Parts: sequence; C-alpha cells; structure tokens
Amino acid sequence: MIVDICLSPALYPYYQKENDVVVVVDIFRATTTMCAAFNNGAASIIPVADIERAKRYKSEGFLVGAERKTRRVEFADFGNSPFEYTPDKVSGRDIVFTTTNGTRAIEAAKDCGRLFIGAFSNIDNLADTCLSSGERIVVLCAGWNNCVSMEDTLFGGAFVKKLSERAKIVFGSDAVRIAMELWEKARNSPMDYLKNADHYHRLIANGAEGDAAYCLQRNTVSVVPYYNRESKKLTVLQ
Repeated sequence: MIVDICLSPALYPYYQKENDVVVVVDIFRATTTMCAAFNNGAASIIPVADIERAKRYKSEGFLVGAERKTRRVEFADFGNSPFEYTPDKVSGRDIVFTTTNGTRAIEAAKDCGRLFIGAFSNIDNLADTCLSSGERIVVLCAGWNNCVSMEDTLFGGAFVKKLSERAKIVFGSDAVRIAMELWEKARNSPMDYLKNADHYHRLIANGAEGDAAYCLQRNTVSVVPYYNRESKKLTVLQ
C-alpha cells in the first residue's frame, strides 16, 4: 500500500490520482469538531466552503456551524469548538459547517475515490478503515490559508506510524518522512511540542486553549466520518 501526505491544499493537484483514499485532517479544529459532533449524535454534516452558502442554509432553517480566523461567525449557531456540539443540540440533526481551512480541504478532494475525516480522536479506527478501503492513501492537511501547519503535519506522521504497525506500506514522497520525523520528536508530549506552533497561538489568543488540549487526545470517539458524493454530505460508517 502506498501512503502519502499532502502538506497543503494548494499542493493537492500534484498529489491527486484517481481512486485515492483521502483523509482530510484539520486538527485545530475542524475535523476534530466534526468527529465530536458525530460522536454526539449528529445525523449528517453538510460541508460548504463559503460563508454565503452557509447563510442561505441558515435562512432555510438549518443549524449552522461557521468559523473564520478561529472565531464564530455572528449568524451561526456554533463556531468551530468541539465542545459546542453537545448531544442536546446536535443529536439527530443535520448541520451545515464552514471553516477557514478544513471545509475548503474537503471541497478540494471531494471527487476522490473515498474521503474520510481524520483526527487524533479517531486515529485507530481511521487507520483500520483506510487499510480496508484502497491501495493508495493520501493524508490531506488543511493547514492555514494554504500554508503548512505543524499540528496537521504531526498528525500525518502519527497516522502513518499507525498504518505501518498494521501493514506493509510504501512512502509516496518525502513529505511522509518529514511528518514521521516530526512525530518521533513530538510523540512523548505533543502539546508541549506544539506550544510554538502558529495556530496554537491563534487559539490561545481567542481563549480556546482547552480546545487545543482536547484536539490532541487520541481515540476519544469511535466514529469515522466519510463524504458521500451523491448527497454531498458527511455521514459516519456504520
């Protein structure tokens, strides 16, 4: 099995191949938040890349999660914190979701063979699912405004490590080696390692330090969200 890591959505066209299994990851915080929402009973998530579409959905009565530059957009019901999507608010509901980076990464990869949502919170189940889903896996890091982010790259290294413990894999590019070396340095204390990361400082500046700590916890949910191209919704594997 070939495994690769695309460190930015801007680079994805150079990685894209037919029938890839793509794992979109935005650790701080979109993919972690989506996993939390599904774990708390959300029926589906409709990812949209722009604010105006989210507004139209809101006018039609949908629950909307919307974030830009780490802050909730004023018309939205939720922002991008995993703690906002509690069972009493989301259970059985369809949620429209747009964020600065994560939903744009989904938009970029939506035509791949299979698209899964990855986070530290579902990393083990995700690894098992991907290994049974295709011959080439690409981790697509959402980054920040098309720039590389440390936390997403770190996840890429941790995820490839998980895959290598389960199957024989072939690295698709040097990006995999970079991510794995980063993970080896950080694995004993990812939170301490990421305290110098740009996006960690953005979260702290907006009072979301607790979100950062939650986003680095492993295997806290059992769900593996995937994108259905026909419905254009995210749901979970049963």
